[in-house]
Amino acid sequence: MVQSLNKNVDLVIDGTAFTGLSEYGKIMIGDKGFEFYNSRNTNKYIQIPWEEVDCVIASVLLKGKWIPRYAIKTKKNGTYTFSSKEAKKVLRCVRKYVDPNKMVSSLSFFDVAKRVVKSAFKRG
Repeated sequence: MVQSLNKNVDLVIDGTAFTGLSEYGKIMIGDKGFEFYNSRNTNKYIQIPWEEVDCVIASVLLKGKWIPRYAIKTKKNGTYTFSSKEAKKVLRCVRKYVDPNKMVSSLSFFDVAKRVVKSAFKRG
């Protein structure tokens, strides 16, 4: 069995980790880090200590009414993407441990399209 990082747990919620294939399990947020445990295979888990978190990126749609997924960018190991039914609740718990200045929203579809068009004109 896997040993948890956390001594005190603030939130446990059903979630999905997007690591190639979607993995379903539990998201656990506590005093030491962010953890994801697969519900079918206990050997598949993700543990991210708060010291390792570089920033949290939320995909915000409908002017903040809906957050379909969020990503945690680490200092060494890349970016991990997750989703849950109550994403706002999860992000509020994460905000206790991560600096709110390091919590950002991702670019919208139109922002990405603008960047593509601008870069195409710069090249040509």
